[in-house]
Amino acid sequence: MRMPHPVDSEWWQPEVAVDRSDRGGAPTVAEPQVSDSPIPYWAMMTFLFLLFIAPQTFFPALVPFRIALLTAVLAMTTYVFDKVASGKPVMMRTREMGIAACLIAWTIVTVPFSLRPGESIAFLLETYGKTLAVFWLLSHTVNTLTRLRQVAWAVTLMTLPMTTTAVDNFISGTFIPGSDRIIGYEAPMTGNPNGLAVVLNLILPLSVALFLVTRRPVVRAGLLMILFLEVMAVILTFSRGGFLTLATTGILYLWRFHKRQEGRWAVVALVVALICIPLLPASYFDRLSTITDKDSDPTGSAQARWRDMVAAAYVVVQNPIVGVGLGMNAWALDEERGPALDVSGRNGLGVHNLYLVYAAELGIPGLVLFVMLFVGCMKSAMSVETRSAGVPALRELFYLAEGIRISLIAFAVSALFDSNAYDFYCYYFAGLAIAVKAAYEAESSNTLDHQPSPQKPQELVYATKQG
Repeated sequence: MRMPHPVDSEWWQPEVAVDRSDRGGAPTVAEPQVSDSPIPYWAMMTFLFLLFIAPQTFFPALVPFRIALLTAVLAMTTYVFDKVASGKPVMMRTREMGIAACLIAWTIVTVPFSLRPGESIAFLLETYGKTLAVFWLLSHTVNTLTRLRQVAWAVTLMTLPMTTTAVDNFISGTFIPGSDRIIGYEAPMTGNPNGLAVVLNLILPLSVALFLVTRRPVVRAGLLMILFLEVMAVILTFSRGGFLTLATTGILYLWRFHKRQEGRWAVVALVVALICIPLLPASYFDRLSTITDKDSDPTGSAQARWRDMVAAAYVVVQNPIVGVGLGMNAWALDEERGPALDVSGRNGLGVHNLYLVYAAELGIPGLVLFVMLFVGCMKSAMSVETRSAGVPALRELFYLAEGIRISLIAFAVSALFDSNAYDFYCYYFAGLAIAVKAAYEAESSNTLDHQPSPQKPQELVYATKQG
């Protein structure tokens, strides 16, 4: 039996033990399933590039080739072939993957009860199925610290075209017709300003993690610029949900920083924020005021969203078990509250609340399964954060796990205002939460192998010291 070893605390966290289980219990994760072939991983990375950057938008000649779909298929098939050929399991046996399997099964069970079964099947295959496939692939291929670091760097750098486009659109006055809001970045998830705000808010904590672990001044300066652009772009979207999500992320980091050596960065961030507040346009504060006073919104958007949520709640009450079917909440809302409630022509639009989307379309059981999956992934990231805290050899893993956890919390807030329940937003970071646990298993195993053996042949238990 391998004994846990003490590691001296060299930074903010008190002394802890490096162990493979939580609080001395049995192991809670499977052994890391590191792919023998790099092809599935790099194919998955290429798919993410196509998803975030969407080069086919700028080069229309690429559209007929459906390169994103082909890349995703290549990643999945090569991964399965690699595992089968090496005699390893295709899927890790974790609680989170089991819940995901139950969610898929429940989605299929509810199809016959859908308002339009054929459209629900098409939605499952064309949209939700792809999202779950990427969730599975991401969680199984990003299983080392090196790969996790590469993913963090990749998505951070991918925000540059998004943020610069947002700033350029604001300066040049490229707004949505009849609105004072900028046009988003032309990609599947960021085409509208709300989607752009969600994506940037979720990537922001990973950028912060890279900044905290990077030592080179030039690289840190570059990351600081990227962070500034990410925050600025979120603000320029004039997204109310984006502002609340950004504020949540800021508060979480300020609260954590004041306890650690990064406290000076908390002071710098506050000073910069206070200096920049007077520079924001007055119309931005007018829009934010509609968060607490929805009737003051001159566009009718806040009022319409509230009516949609009330109507969705009625739909859930009427169909509490199996819901109205995958992808059907917009049709159900049109039947419940009527089409086009305001001058913006909101006919055929779904409710802007992810939790109500799941409850309305998959019933209360579907919502419970989704929440269980989300909480499970959150706990996965938290366990790595807790067990790697205070271990110098796992310092980088600690910050990345912290960033992933804060990204998930940010998503939980943004989901209150988002209608894209089955897109990659949540499942991307949920997959990373599972991946970071596999990376911890690999890294902690290496750390333990290089630690000196204890002098006494007895199991050591280290309790966290109170400051």
